[in-house]
Amino acid sequence: MEEAVVLAGRAVGAGLAMIGALGGGIGVGLSVGGAVQAMGRNPDHTTTIQTNMILGVAFAEAIAIYALVVSLIILFVL
Repeated sequence: MEEAVVLAGRAVGAGLAMIGALGGGIGVGLSVGGAVQAMGRNPDHTTTIQTNMILGVAFAEAIAIYALVVSLIILFVL
């Protein structure tokens, strides 16, 4: 019985840790959407905007990957 409670706690904790992936997805969407609008309004600066967009996507995805790693640690290590 006690083992089942611990397993349920791990599952709930891992699920809550994955909420950070939601933030990463929202961040990528906002970053790419804003960059596409900026490129449409000012095509002369596309390379600069695209470089900044790629950096923003990389940082947002890093947060989602950290959330995934924490979730996996909760499930399989603790």
